[in-house]
Amino acid sequence: MTSPERTELSPKASVMQRWVKPVTDVLIVVLVVIAAKTAIAEPYYVPSGSMEPTLKIGDELLATKYPYGYSSASLPLFVTLPNTQRILGALPRRGDVVVFRWPGDRSEIWVKRVVGLPGDRILMRDGRLWINGEAVGLRPDGVGQDESENGSRRPVPRFIETLPGNRKHMIFKHAAIGPLDNTPVVVVPPNHLFVMGDNRDDSADSRIPVAAGGVGLLPVSDLVGRVDVLVGSWDLAMKRKPLWDWPSGLRLSRFFTAVR
Repeated sequence: MTSPERTELSPKASVMQRWVKPVTDVLIVVLVVIAAKTAIAEPYYVPSGSMEPTLKIGDELLATKYPYGYSSASLPLFVTLPNTQRILGALPRRGDVVVFRWPGDRSEIWVKRVVGLPGDRILMRDGRLWINGEAVGLRPDGVGQDESENGSRRPVPRFIETLPGNRKHMIFKHAAIGPLDNTPVVVVPPNHLFVMGDNRDDSADSRIPVAAGGVGLLPVSDLVGRVDVLVGSWDLAMKRKPLWDWPSGLRLSRFFTAVR
């Protein structure tokens, strides 16, 4: 009677088998993370004050990607591919805060507020926004604190702006009349948006062409997603203080708050 056959792995095969499964597991996790960041949402950090008072320097926001469909701009930040048309696409609403690839360098991610849709006539007159021949609502709302990248603060007049559809949000206005407060009428072309920062005198946006460091008229295909919520916030001025003081810089009141 012959003995049953045995299958024995060589030492080399055994070592390979021990390595293959962990590597495969890691690859699966990486692919799942990339897929989630592409299709669902991705976090971004706010490094500048162009969207104050809505977004502060040091905020961590979450960009939801599915509301506007998908293009190559939807891929995670570390993946930069040429521009493509959107699939399952939908236009933002006026007043949406959006994250997008900057047309001047698609490896850069910017955030602004949509104020003009295709076909809209946009005009700034004496510091007030006009859409389709009508001035948007604007009323004073006291004084806020404008924060700079170096941690300094200064008081600045705050206003409530009301876009068509009764979408309300706060803006900062440093000067009564600034260099971007009187512009010619711009008709937003198809498949483009007019975006502005809420910190009106400190924002490179659609009032400034890409060649001059602004956004110009933003192609819809460059949209990444809509900002719905902040997931965290930390006061960068704490970097100049001892390490043990850093936890006091957490702005807990801004954690998991909605963005309007």
